Amino acid sequence: MGDEAADRKEELTLNYQEVLEEIHREVRPLIGRGTIPDYIPPLAKVPAKKFGMALQTTDGHSCQIGDAGERFTIQSISKLFSLTLAFRLVGTSIWKRVGREPSGTPFNSLVQLEYEHGIPRNPFINAGALVIADIILDHVADPHETYLSFLQQLTGKRTLKIAKVVYKAEIRSGHRNRALANLLKDFGNLRHSVDQVLDFYCFQCSVMMNCQELALASLFLADQGVSPIAGEIVSRRHAKRINAVMLTCGTYDAAGDFSYRVGLPGKSGVSGGVVAVVPGRMSLCVWSPALNAAGNSYAGTKALELFTTKTRHSIF
Repeated sequence: MGDEAADRKEELTLNYQEVLEEIHREVRPLIGRGTIPDYIPPLAKVPAKKFGMALQTTDGHSCQIGDAGERFTIQSISKLFSLTLAFRLVGTSIWKRVGREPSGTPFNSLVQLEYEHGIPRNPFINAGALVIADIILDHVADPHETYLSFLQQLTGKRTLKIAKVVYKAEIRSGHRNRALANLLKDFGNLRHSVDQVLDFYCFQCSVMMNCQELALASLFLADQGVSPIAGEIVSRRHAKRINAVMLTCGTYDAAGDFSYRVGLPGKSGVSGGVVAVVPGRMSLCVWSPALNAAGNSYAGTKALELFTTKTRHSIF
């Protein structure tokens, strides 16, 4: 029996609920280890001991553990969905204004942006997400409604909303993002006002979702661009491109280490959420608010590493 056939036979015998429960037991000593970000004040109030994990398979099965049903602000995971929305609006022309290379620097670096003349390295660092927000503003009349409706379409949940206190706090405290936006504007890579772009960016980050909803929302990336709820979201080719950028750029300047440990395309956020995709099989989301030095969930990253080790579902 070939390796691929053996893997498929093993997959049929896997009980994913038991796998998640086993992972939960093993990471329990790590939950709460790391730091809670305090530069967005409401995030500092989230209990560090929270932990949830959920998966959704392409053939309709779902599993969850812990706090997987509790909503949190998605923060930089929002960049995955804004990039997808931009692909739907303008296709690959986005690459005229933003790159697709790993940054190797912190996600909010001003130095790199100035050195590279206002072209962000990729759409998953803050400067790149601001450019993507600007592109979307070019094409929609109501960006807040468009973005929220898109997530509602992906999840089938009309109850999705933003955390207004986080939205307002991000606008008030986002001095580095304002500096990035002004630098982009100075280099001619923002067409709308700095205030408009920052408002839309902060709105995206403030959307509240839970692990179940995020796993479902990202499932189209595991199934060649097709959502089980909403049909084709992007073409098969674009789904491949998004997964590729997630793999190389989705976890800030720790993307190499994440690929080494987890071996899946992933997108993280500073609220402690991480979405990961197993192409052809499933999508997952884990949430644990305490972060490692790179700004990714400490316990969440370990949980995903354990998942691919136990299931052999790494892409490598």
